[in-house]
Amino acid sequence: MNRRSLGPGGPAGETRPDVPGPFPSYSPSPVRRSSDRVLPRREHVPAGTELSRRLVARLRATHHPPVQLTDRRGFVNRDVLPAPGAGLPTVTARPRARVAFPSDAEGIIALRSELVLSEPIDAERAALSSTHLARRLASGGDARAHVAEAPDGSLVSCALGLIHPLLPAPACPSGLAARVHAVATHPRYRRLGLARELLSALLDRLQADGATLFELRAAEEATPLYRELGFAADPASMRLTRRENADRRIEESAGPVLLPVEEYASTVPKSTGSAFIFFTDQHDRPVQLRATYSQVHPWQLPGGTMDHGERPWQTAQRECREETGLTVEGPPCLLASVFGLPGDDWPFSTTGCVFDGGRLTDEQIRSIVLDPDEHDAVRVLPLKEWEPLMPPQDFARLDAVMTARLTGAAAYFDSWDWGK
Repeated sequence: MNRRSLGPGGPAGETRPDVPGPFPSYSPSPVRRSSDRVLPRREHVPAGTELSRRLVARLRATHHPPVQLTDRRGFVNRDVLPAPGAGLPTVTARPRARVAFPSDAEGIIALRSELVLSEPIDAERAALSSTHLARRLASGGDARAHVAEAPDGSLVSCALGLIHPLLPAPACPSGLAARVHAVATHPRYRRLGLARELLSALLDRLQADGATLFELRAAEEATPLYRELGFAADPASMRLTRRENADRRIEESAGPVLLPVEEYASTVPKSTGSAFIFFTDQHDRPVQLRATYSQVHPWQLPGGTMDHGERPWQTAQRECREETGLTVEGPPCLLASVFGLPGDDWPFSTTGCVFDGGRLTDEQIRSIVLDPDEHDAVRVLPLKEWEPLMPPQDFARLDAVMTARLTGAAAYFDSWDWGK
């Protein structure tokens, strides 16, 4: 199949930025439709137009030899020809349209390479383009895209736009314009209205983000769709391409393209840190405090969430002093590392350290001063007697910490998830 035949056809409307032609601009304009007329059997007919589809229907109905429909450069537009014997597989479910994310960049670049450009780009350029587009689709970037996803998760249609600044003018009072960079639909999924749906959603989103002037390059066959959406041709537009040193710049940029720190930070999982002190009495019975702010986790070790700039041991010392009045000296002895996944109760994962506070005397236990806003009781019990008083995951953590104290081997506890 000739790649250049995969250009736009009527409502499927793939933009072809490599095709010379005027720059349509987005503004209200009347819809123009081809009128019915009788054509000689061998007349050249632009592919993808309403007229071409009516002609194909008439030819099929009257059993005339098939007319070869071509685009304006003479390449067969196969998706509007009568289907060959094998044909394309039947679409059983309409693809789902959605907003594109940075992770969709590779699929969008693949669609553009296969269906929009006159020649596909090589793997190196595709990888570089995907990296750049992912960065630009991230929060704060200048790219916006909508895609259609087949049931198997593959992208089968896309509409991509890029926002760029201009000097404010009557047609662009916000100083922001947008270029529709690519609209493409896989041949199997054409004639489902995907191009129209995705492009309409893209234009609405670009407008919501401040763009008031819209531009694109359209092949003749896609012009009816764009006119229906409000684009009008601008005969004054011109284009110049300078390719000197272009390959050298690609080579210089072929290495990894790193996202800005702020953008990368927005993509990684968020986690909060915490630290605790584990005490027992002289008989190795755990000491815990009853919380006033949680009925789900009533009995807890002294400790809490790290403040900005703190290290885990500093957090443990501060929290213990605030909650019990006890001062714990170093050096720190780590008993357990505790990890929890986010859940309904907390949107971030948690990473905690439990340090050994040693064995308290009866006098030290009696000297504990509680903060009434956080705790209202101190209790000392043998390990097994704690089990019915605590949720299973809380007791499992306490048991792991106690085992670490007795064996001298630090525990790794990674199932203290939120919402359990």
